[in-house]
Amino acid sequence: MSTAELLSTEVSVDAHANDKPVETVDTVVIRFCGDSGDGMQLAGTQFTNVSAIFGNDVSTLPDFPAEIRAPAGSPFGVSGFQVSFSDHDIFTPGDVVDTLVAMNPAALKTNLGDLKRGGTLIVNSDAFDKSNLSKAGFATNPLEDENYLKGYHVHKVPMTRLNRDAVEGLGLSQREADRCRNFFALGLVFWLYERDATPTIDWLKSKFAKSPTIAEANIRAIKGGQNYGHSTEAFTVHYRVAPAKLPPGEYRKITGNEAVALGLATVAKLAGKTLLYSGYPITPASDILHELSNLKHFGVRTFQAEDEIAAMAATCGAAFAGELAVTASSGPGICLKGEAMGLGMITELPMVIIDVQRGGPSTGLPTKTEQSDLLLAMFGRNGESPLPIVAAATPGDCFTMIQEAFRIAVEFMVPVIFLSDGYIANGAEPWRIPKLSELKPINVQHCDKPNGPEGEYLPYLRNERLARPWAVPGTPGLEHRIGGLEKSDITGHVDYAPPNHEHMTFTRARKVAGIADFIPPQEVEGPETGDLLVISWGGTYGTVRTAVREMGTKGHAVAHCHLRYMNPFPRNLGEILKRYKKVLVPELNRGQLRMLIRSQFLVDAIGFNKIKGKPFLVSELTDRIARVLSGEITSATEPAYTRATYTHAKGEG
Repeated sequence: MSTAELLSTEVSVDAHANDKPVETVDTVVIRFCGDSGDGMQLAGTQFTNVSAIFGNDVSTLPDFPAEIRAPAGSPFGVSGFQVSFSDHDIFTPGDVVDTLVAMNPAALKTNLGDLKRGGTLIVNSDAFDKSNLSKAGFATNPLEDENYLKGYHVHKVPMTRLNRDAVEGLGLSQREADRCRNFFALGLVFWLYERDATPTIDWLKSKFAKSPTIAEANIRAIKGGQNYGHSTEAFTVHYRVAPAKLPPGEYRKITGNEAVALGLATVAKLAGKTLLYSGYPITPASDILHELSNLKHFGVRTFQAEDEIAAMAATCGAAFAGELAVTASSGPGICLKGEAMGLGMITELPMVIIDVQRGGPSTGLPTKTEQSDLLLAMFGRNGESPLPIVAAATPGDCFTMIQEAFRIAVEFMVPVIFLSDGYIANGAEPWRIPKLSELKPINVQHCDKPNGPEGEYLPYLRNERLARPWAVPGTPGLEHRIGGLEKSDITGHVDYAPPNHEHMTFTRARKVAGIADFIPPQEVEGPETGDLLVISWGGTYGTVRTAVREMGTKGHAVAHCHLRYMNPFPRNLGEILKRYKKVLVPELNRGQLRMLIRSQFLVDAIGFNKIKGKPFLVSELTDRIARVLSGEITSATEPAYTRATYTHAKGEG
């Protein structure tokens, strides 16, 4: 049998168990990393899909370069995908990596520090040539340096050569053959963790239905990786992770952006209306437009505008026309949308503005996560322009909270800001598909006749929620004037009178504040009173929840409060804050929520801030919680402590 035939032979998952010892583990963290053209995101996504279908709980962390095409083989061009899969509920993609797959020297250099001692390192030894070593900044080959790789289980696999052997005879060019290497690596990891490759093989057949040779090459690459693991003496053991005991129901893997798109289509269905999405491509929000463009049969229309300003203006126009209007961007685009957001606010029209946060300022870190737009959402418009703000906690929670954003918008006739972030948007988790009976209705009511005492239409006559009526243009008898100039209450006429402007300013603010009476009270996980309350929001949910639970098992009176309604805050939040001796607010910014908590509730909250484009680690939070509980860190010492760690990290102190 030839090498190509051996590598492409089918090997069943069940057969593996009889060949080599199997070690059962409860949770595994794997990271695929290589050049941005090596297909690491695809390999990681397929491993996640297979694990989710198997029944594991999964959590992912994609990480890719900010440059459209960074120099090949350089540390700046390394792309990675981390996935944690488990036999129980997990909330983070993991602090340390159990198995690292490095496709080139740059990937090894930038990721080895996250591999735990005793972890498994799989490298494509064929990529460690003189050119790639030089690009990565290695003077010598690290695979030949025992000290460099000391403490790891190292597997030097000639993936390039073995992959070419696996696809031999298909008539591919060398470049086409090498593009299958990611699936060779994936097949090897499938074998190592007893994953059934069938879902990925089926996906390849569907994806490349018009290019069967490409499909066959990738399938052969997967089988080649599986057979290498099965036949080599290098791997003496493989691992088993049992399915998780999740609540009953039908599940699928979902990312935050996918959940937003499905949530928006659901909004259109529940409201019986057409939804118009107006957007301009920007990382990491672009996938929302991509996903929605495939949902036109669900009452969704998409419009790619020429710029962010046009996208926001179109959203205002769609809302005025009586449609469900939504736009999405990231921090730089939200800045450009500011003026038209103010227009939506002063005209009091319902719409949703999605901000998928990324590292800033300016272009900043386009592909990295951050929580630095909270104050932008709160105050980033001229004049007194308060808007409601909601924030999703997890990828799956985006489905629920985008519907909540629209419900608030149409019930209170106000633009609503929906906050996500790069970690939530690109990360994935198992999501239980809800039943139709579990979905809350969204009631859209359009004024269809004059509402004034003398048969006239009064566009700013308010109901008990201070919401004005929503008239569809062209409705007979409901003609009215609208625009960005200050309005007279009730009539909607332009009115510059000082008393009217003050009255309208306070009325709009009272409407937003009054939303607190119509949102759920804040919940707390953990003791109802205690030594410390940890407050989180956005994508920090999973890490904070895990850290607080871990500290609770050690006997500490620590509770967790995760906010999804950012403006207004839940009406019982102030009372909750009084029940704990100390308050800690971890954020991926310089302390924006902490500033709001301090100013609104006069609570001496302690901040914990990380601004590195990466999520918190559980270990970072448990360490900080312990230091706060011991009194080592207080609100008075925290700023100095932060400066000390920064200068130390920079080698300045």
